[in-house]
Amino acid sequence: MIMKVRSLTRTAGALAVSALLAGPVVAADEIVRLATTTSTYNSGLLDYLLPKFEAEHPYQIQVIPVGTGKALRMGQDGDVDLVMTHAPDAERAFVEAGYGVNPLSVMYNDFVIVGPESDLADVAGSEDVAEAMADIANSDALFISRGDDSGTHKKELKLWEAAGVAVDFEGYRSVGQGMGKVLQMTNELQGYTLTDRGTWLAMQDKLDLALLVEGDERLFNPYQVILVNPERYDDLNAEGARALAQWLVSDEGQALIDDFRLNGQVLFHASAGEEVSAAQAVSEAAAQ
Repeated sequence: MIMKVRSLTRTAGALAVSALLAGPVVAADEIVRLATTTSTYNSGLLDYLLPKFEAEHPYQIQVIPVGTGKALRMGQDGDVDLVMTHAPDAERAFVEAGYGVNPLSVMYNDFVIVGPESDLADVAGSEDVAEAMADIANSDALFISRGDDSGTHKKELKLWEAAGVAVDFEGYRSVGQGMGKVLQMTNELQGYTLTDRGTWLAMQDKLDLALLVEGDERLFNPYQVILVNPERYDDLNAEGARALAQWLVSDEGQALIDDFRLNGQVLFHASAGEEVSAAQAVSEAAAQ
């Protein structure tokens, strides 16, 4: 059984677990709390992977889908056992500060810009993402930002900086929502947004939007799994967290990630133990 919870603290977490379990009470040492991105959640990847892990291990995974920034803060506070995120700079700081240990590369895809077929900003086919974003800002179009300190939001802000654009232009809307909701809002408003390719592929059939910009090396989107440092907190399920992390980077876990399809399309590429260049990553993602 995979349990999905929007937020968690140590006190509230115990109540949430009790409320969500429909069967026999699960021992605390059988629960592994995973804070991860809304992109891995919205894509359906975890619903595909985790039942297979649970069938082979004595653990149940409690998934908390939040932005990367919040996931790392939960790890910093000891409210989860491990994190799986996609913001390399923030992850590096998390580990260097002693909050996380044993970071492992799990998979990658890339970011893309999507928007209306009418493409008011005329960015379709651009291979320079900074130039495309500057064109969006200088048009009368809307840009919908997650605005939630997620890995996607962090990437977006770096791209605006590269474009020399301050995020106070008239069409900029910061909404503080996850990727799925942002894509829905972008569709309703017929604006533009930055999204990870996995969530886009998972939702594109329900949206009247087009993939307009892809292929720039700056759009590389790697995911890592990081254990919360058990030396900081004595109530972590370090053993269960380690088992899950090692399974994700095992031959079995990596093969399942590569095999995951939605409507015949690859959403993520396994990357454990590999040195993957940004150019290679975006090329492979664009070719799927």
